[in-house]
Amino acid sequence: MENSLSANPDGDKPKLLDEVRRVIRLKHYSIRTEESYCDWIKRFIVFSGKRHPSEMGKLEVSAFLSHLATDLNVAASTQNQALSAILFLYGQVLDQKLEWLEDVERVRRPAKLPVVFTKEEADRVLGSMRGTTALMARLLYGTGMRLMECVRLRVKDVDFGYLQITVREGKGAKDRLTMLPVSLVEQVKEQVERVRLQHAQDLRDGGGSVWLPGALAVKYPGAVKEFGWQYLFPASRMSRDPRDPEAGFRRHHLDETILQRAVKEAIRNSGVHKAASCHTFRHSFATHLLEAGYDIRTVQELLGHKDVSTTMIYTHVLNKPGIAVRSPLD
Repeated sequence: MENSLSANPDGDKPKLLDEVRRVIRLKHYSIRTEESYCDWIKRFIVFSGKRHPSEMGKLEVSAFLSHLATDLNVAASTQNQALSAILFLYGQVLDQKLEWLEDVERVRRPAKLPVVFTKEEADRVLGSMRGTTALMARLLYGTGMRLMECVRLRVKDVDFGYLQITVREGKGAKDRLTMLPVSLVEQVKEQVERVRLQHAQDLRDGGGSVWLPGALAVKYPGAVKEFGWQYLFPASRMSRDPRDPEAGFRRHHLDETILQRAVKEAIRNSGVHKAASCHTFRHSFATHLLEAGYDIRTVQELLGHKDVSTTMIYTHVLNKPGIAVRSPLD
């Protein structure tokens, strides 16, 4: 099916989806973004009768987005993701600077208060976890990192001397600093040592390489086997890079679904009846810092928010009835 949808009217040009992948990789987007964008573009083309996007425009895009909302009842975030993929196709791949692109509006998600653990609930959930995933969950709560920021940590990103962690290429491709909780120092050191032993064994077995971002592997060819570049939470098995199969087997980071499942199980076992997830630890980190009296600008920097208005959502959690207001019944 992909061949028919991705065929380009001009036979001497690359197939459409191949060109989409090429541009995405040129811009150093993540493999998840690549997979998501290609999937949405295929679905858009199939929905539109397998016509080439150059033959379509605002009418077809609007019809597809309406189909997602009315027929499939997808969330606003999902619809916006589909729109991002289509806008990327027209603006970056087909290089069509059409006026109608600016007229296509994104769906606005209704404002929702974040789910937050109380300190006692966070302790119960974390107390229900064991092993590597327990350490990762404690880092989520103790640093405010997002799930993938934690999963993608490298050994060199942890600074024991200054008790800080460098979060590389977070949301918006920005780097930032956050604290390394003192209570986790020894556990993280033990994890680094486990990675050191595993990496030494990989080198003896003829492996030991890791994926490097951007063009670093070309600029510093020896860095792929340096210990500092290894993932702090490596996968148990080595695998081939789907973008670079000729590079052979590498040890990638732990699959994030392993941590997600462990956290979900811990929430159930701890008896916390909230629609919580890994991201709830980040919400709880911010809320509990504000409860402790820390300045909102400090919390903003630790979270990596571009605008303080994003961080302000946690003040709404603090000010909701039952916390700042005393009920007349009491």
